[in-house]
Parts: sequence; C-alpha cells; structure tokens
Amino acid sequence: MTGVQEKISTITVAPSAGYIGAEIGGVDLREDLTSDVVELIRDALHRYKVIFFRDQQIGHREQIVFARRFGKVTPAHPHEENPPEGFPEILPIDSRRYEQTLGRKRTSYDHSWHTDVTALVNPPAASILRADILPPYGGDTAWTNLEAAYEGLPQQLRDFVDTLYVKHQFTTRAAVGSQRERKVAEANLVTYHPAVRVHPDTGKRSLFVSPGFTRGAAEIRGFSPDVSRRLLELLWAEATRTEYTVRFRWAPGSVAFWDNRSTAHLAISDAAHLDHDRVLYRVTLEGEVPTGVDGRRSESVSGAAFLGS
Repeated sequence: MTGVQEKISTITVAPSAGYIGAEIGGVDLREDLTSDVVELIRDALHRYKVIFFRDQQIGHREQIVFARRFGKVTPAHPHEENPPEGFPEILPIDSRRYEQTLGRKRTSYDHSWHTDVTALVNPPAASILRADILPPYGGDTAWTNLEAAYEGLPQQLRDFVDTLYVKHQFTTRAAVGSQRERKVAEANLVTYHPAVRVHPDTGKRSLFVSPGFTRGAAEIRGFSPDVSRRLLELLWAEATRTEYTVRFRWAPGSVAFWDNRSTAHLAISDAAHLDHDRVLYRVTLEGEVPTGVDGRRSESVSGAAFLGS
C-alpha cells in the first residue's frame, strides 16, 4: 500500500486553462497502472474534461490497453475500412490519406467544432488521441467545456434549451463517387439527441449541440428549418466561446484523453499548406445512449448502436 501511495504522490495534475484541460505528469502509459492511478486519471477527466500526457513512448497496442482501463474500446469508426493491420480499434488521423479520400489536402478529416460521431445513437463516451508525426508548427487542437457553456446561459434560456431535441446526422465530406462517400451513405447515421444531456457519472448538464453533426441537418424537433438554424447558431456560438476553450500544441508522444459527454473539439486548420505530414491515432470508448433533463433518451432514426469489446 505504501508503494501505491508513493506512486500517486509523484503524479502531478496541472490545469491548462480556466475552464478546461489539465496536464498529467508522473504517469508512464506503458505501465500496468494500478486501480488507484486509474481512478485518479478518471477523476481528473471528469473535473477537467480533457487531460494531456507528454513524452509517452507507446504504440497501438499500449494505447488500446490503456483505453480498456476506462471502458470497452470500439472499432475505429463506423466508416473506417482501413485501420492499421491487426488493430481494428485504431483510427488514423493521417493527412496523407485525406487528399485521396476527400479530394483536397488537409490535416484532419473534420475542421469544424464537433463531438465525436454524435450521429450515432450512443456516441463514444471518450476518445484518446496519440501524436506520431507532426508539422514543425501548426496543427494544434482545441477543446471546449460544454458544461461551462450550459452554465453560462441565462436561467430562462437554460430552461428552454432543456426541452429541445436536435437532429444529428453524418454528412459526407468525401470525394464524389469515392468508396468513403458510398460507405457514409450506406450507414446513414441519424439520431435525435437532447440539446442538453445529463452526464451518467457526474449528473452534470452539458450543452449537446455538436456543430459538425447538426449544421447540415439544422433541425430541432417541432421547429421550422429557419427557426432551427437560428436557434442552433446561437447555441453553437455559446458552446464555442473562447473563454471555455483550451488549445493544445502537439509534440511526438503527446496523448490527449477527453470526455465526449462534456466537450467538443476542433482540429485547427492552419497546417495543410505547410506541406508537412500530420499523423495521429485515435481510439474511442463505447458510450451510452444520452439522457436529457426530462429523463428521455436519444432516439435513433437510422443506424445501429456502436459497441466495443
């Protein structure tokens, strides 16, 4: 027990910004982490929403083993057909693939604010992203605290937003006629989620309006498309206010671990023109079906639940 206490006493948790983010030191993700260290990391994740580790010497296997300490690991992505050989759980965020699949050069698949794959009826609970190859500068990622965004709304607006259900849909960004475009169309992921979801572990409320998955649909149940769009534009603006965000500069060996129930993130589009490769690897944890303030759960229109192992 003394050894465990000594181990935990060497771990540091340093906040990165006023509302979100913390960097954890003194943890080697290659190790077989004790349950006490796992609980410390889980508590930091709930408190800070996204946590960062530096100088980690891990590969695909170690990343998956680490992720499994916190839940079931899903396949790479509902639309991924070419994960690294032997690692179906790994999604490459690889600039070298996008010119072919999207028809243009870019450093990430999605350069809009979003929460991962919210078109699913059970979006991933959390994501873990590991940096491998990076440009000398640029290619940062930002996260925003959706709990703080909700708390920042006036009470009357919170009461109103608590009642809304929003359509989330996966819209293809793939090149016309490509295999990926066909894959997205076949999966046809569409779900109505509460605009405010209740975190299953903490009970806290978050503004759940992922712009990357609601902008194309722009539909709130019971409202016209025009009114839906105007309301969503207001909520998107509140969700991504600068003061609720943290920006992370990647380095080889950096790892980010974030809670998809209370964050959205943005891959900053400032590196594609530099003609440098940017390669990161992501895994996701199986999520639950979101529950709104009224106790109702999200409703799938199309697409199956995304389950892990």
